[in-house]
Amino acid sequence: MKVALITGSSRGIGAAAARELCAAGYAVCINYIEREDRAEALAAELRAAGGQVVTQQADVADAAAVDAMVRRVERELGYVTLLVNNAGIAEQHQFQDITPEWWQRIFAVNLGGCFNCIRAVLPHMLHEHAGCIVNVSSIWGSHGASCETAYSATKHAIIGLTRSLAAELAPSGIRVNCVAPGVIDTDMVQVLGRETLDSLARDVIPMGRLGAPEEIARAIRFLADEASYTTGQVLGCDGGFII
Repeated sequence: MKVALITGSSRGIGAAAARELCAAGYAVCINYIEREDRAEALAAELRAAGGQVVTQQADVADAAAVDAMVRRVERELGYVTLLVNNAGIAEQHQFQDITPEWWQRIFAVNLGGCFNCIRAVLPHMLHEHAGCIVNVSSIWGSHGASCETAYSATKHAIIGLTRSLAAELAPSGIRVNCVAPGVIDTDMVQVLGRETLDSLARDVIPMGRLGAPEEIARAIRFLADEASYTTGQVLGCDGGFII
């Protein structure tokens, strides 16, 4: 049984990944922190299509909550064979306006969440000498972004984590890769405003449009199911934003 744990999957890229992976035969855990309504609606949709799904509230920054989530997945679906570290938070601040509390929180979620989830699923992957981890970074993990210093720093760190862990785990048959989305049409980017988003699509992104969550989901599935000789790589999905 292929079992996928997708963090932050009640909406956006995570929800699209849940749909994509469920259609590809995975049993899926939909993780959320606040939007139980969206998580349950998505689960109902996937079950109606024949999927095996559980939903689980957990703050990925909380190691105990993550451990409890993974143990439940193991009981109800089976051992996790694919971990998608998608959960993340973002805010725009000038550097001098970043509070120590926000700096600590964004690192705890965006990077600490990866640590907690990998740590929870890794023992069985090591035992089986098999498994796949896909981390979700950002184009701002490859290039800096004005007024997004904290976010960019976490996404740079996720790329470093991906490459280092891939080297460590490859002899154990476990692949670790990363997707770096560009400007994707999700709730997270709506804070930029429609005018700014339209300008980015028109003037900055060579493909002339924002990305769709489903396009990132397909990249995640590619790394999970088709890129069997690929590890430690960062797959940019940004419409040519960064070339």
